[in-house]
Amino acid sequence: MRGFAEHNPVSVAVYYMASAGVCMLTMEPVLLGISLVGALLTLAVTGGIRQGKMHLYMLLLFAGMALINPLISHNGVTVLFVMNHNPVTLEAFVYGAAAGGMIVTVMYWFRSFTAVMTSDRLLYIFGSLSPKLALMISMALRYVPLFAAQVRRVSQSQRALGLYKEDNLIDRVRGGLRVFSVMLTWTLENGIITADSMTARGYGTGRRTRFTIFRWTRGDVLLLVASLLLMGITLWGTAARSFTYYPAITATGVNLRVLSGFCAYGLLTLLPALITGKEALKWHILRSGI
Repeated sequence: MRGFAEHNPVSVAVYYMASAGVCMLTMEPVLLGISLVGALLTLAVTGGIRQGKMHLYMLLLFAGMALINPLISHNGVTVLFVMNHNPVTLEAFVYGAAAGGMIVTVMYWFRSFTAVMTSDRLLYIFGSLSPKLALMISMALRYVPLFAAQVRRVSQSQRALGLYKEDNLIDRVRGGLRVFSVMLTWTLENGIITADSMTARGYGTGRRTRFTIFRWTRGDVLLLVASLLLMGITLWGTAARSFTYYPAITATGVNLRVLSGFCAYGLLTLLPALITGKEALKWHILRSGI
């Protein structure tokens, strides 16, 4: 079964750019709602939906922005109440909720992006454009989890040697500085070892060739074309609609052009779920025929 995550990295990256890009460029509440639903479904089909703490953080971020914006921005004509001689308006609250929804939705899109676009996929995308940049990105992505794992090992070793035994603020700061010093030395040594290893393997001494397991198929081309086409229809359709928050919440009517933009974006955000569902249905039919 070839689901959404198994498609060519270029087509998958273009899809995420189209889906998240539209969400980042608009404050239209209908598009934000469609994008949030699509991001959650995409996160579900890519295997990252079962993270309760992440959803809690997203909810707190959304609530914080929705509640803080009316306290610092007093624009708007619909006054809900007055706090410390400052009006709290409905327009500021709605704008804060829309801004929080946009940020949360984009973070969901990029959370799904990081789950799908692994280091080898990014290396495939940037390898043909700039091999050195691709190598740096690949090494950086590898280094982040490696650094975190080394920090845990060093901290556990220090605890076994008696660190943090006093369990107070000064002891924790002193222990953190000691772990930081150890990690700084480890980072420098690891960089030198990596450079020596690359030199010994002949990096940069001749013309570079590359091998990849990714190939273009008809499904990859269809995903790429569909992403660009649906994004274009979305931008064309929603450009005819105006939605403003200040000084009062006003919006133009929804005509056929605007409705086509909403439908196109809804279909765009549902592409991963549709692709994965189609492949799952095909696999179920094949298994039932055995």
